[in-house]
Amino acid sequence: MDSELLSRRTLRFVNVAHGLDHYVLLIYPTAVLAIAAQTGLGYGELIGLATGAFVGFGLCSLPMGWLADRYGRRNMLAVFFFGYGLSCFGVASAGSPTAFALWLCVLGLASAIYHPVGSTMLVSHARRLGRDLGINGVWGNFGAALASGATAILAAHLGWQAAFLVPGTICLVCGIAFVALVPGDGEGAARKGAGASVIPVSRPAALLAVFGIAIVAGGLTFNLTTIALPKVIDERLAAGLSLQLIGSVATIIFVFGALTQLAMGRLVDRFTLPVLFAGLSVLQPIGLGLAAVTSGIPLLIGLVITIAALYGQVVINDAMIARYVPPAYRARAYSVRYFLGFTVAGFVVPMIALMHERGGFGLVLGTAALFGLVIFAAALGFLGLTRSDGTKALAPAE
Repeated sequence: MDSELLSRRTLRFVNVAHGLDHYVLLIYPTAVLAIAAQTGLGYGELIGLATGAFVGFGLCSLPMGWLADRYGRRNMLAVFFFGYGLSCFGVASAGSPTAFALWLCVLGLASAIYHPVGSTMLVSHARRLGRDLGINGVWGNFGAALASGATAILAAHLGWQAAFLVPGTICLVCGIAFVALVPGDGEGAARKGAGASVIPVSRPAALLAVFGIAIVAGGLTFNLTTIALPKVIDERLAAGLSLQLIGSVATIIFVFGALTQLAMGRLVDRFTLPVLFAGLSVLQPIGLGLAAVTSGIPLLIGLVITIAALYGQVVINDAMIARYVPPAYRARAYSVRYFLGFTVAGFVVPMIALMHERGGFGLVLGTAALFGLVIFAAALGFLGLTRSDGTKALAPAE
């Protein structure tokens, strides 16, 4: 198969997979409302059964890059499609708490494949790295945004099982099409000079350290903000908003994140990554600080700034791995990047509960702003380290 055709097809399936990854993972938190009504089990008991799925999403991302290097990225993405489809069917067939917990764990394991494998495939086949990263990010955002509404509609009209069976069928169909249309990994557009070329650095260990700090702090900031967002709107925007209106406002705010990813994708192709990293990261503590001390319209402005910066940062992080890590190590680098970013999410929910009880959302958002300052400091460190390299001719780290 012509390599250009292979790259185009690969990018399309990688984008679809990103949308499905976020959509399917968020089916259960909405479907659980209908499951509770039908089974008589309590909401708290049922939602707790999803712990394995979200823990698996973070922890299991770590070995996926190694598996992709060993068995092939195309083969692992095929496993993702089929694993997601079969796990959706498994959850739909569950009739006991044990069965729900088991199949949700399988679903979490399958979900962990996408980011380290799909991100590596994307940067390998990208024709314009920034643009393609931005488009891919939007697919993921809209997958997450559609999950609650589509799940509610399917559960209300066809039963909660349909909320899993329909997307499960879509995953299986996509898997069959992917295997038929994408015969292998291919050499990718990047090897022709159209994708991501490695930027040589003199102190890779120091860059890795500051980047790792930014990833961990960014994971905390991202999850503190996105998980708390609906309740922040409920408490601090205006009293008496309906649940539907709260959800609509939250969705509009998240749309700014998707638009920022598109814009940041274009900027990645035009400006140096350390400068973009520093410039974007300063917006997080500004937006979060504004949201922490205000209400009403100023609160909304602060949240929009924050969400735009958070989602734009995702594009920057993925582009930095593509530009600074040699191709042979990228899959493993993405595994570590997503392991660090996703695993800290497990600490966020109890943090929000504790801080909200002691100081309300002013404390929650203020703490997130402090983590935002850590990201900004790391970005300045990264900028300083890359500038100090000057124009030296250095070989990439092996």
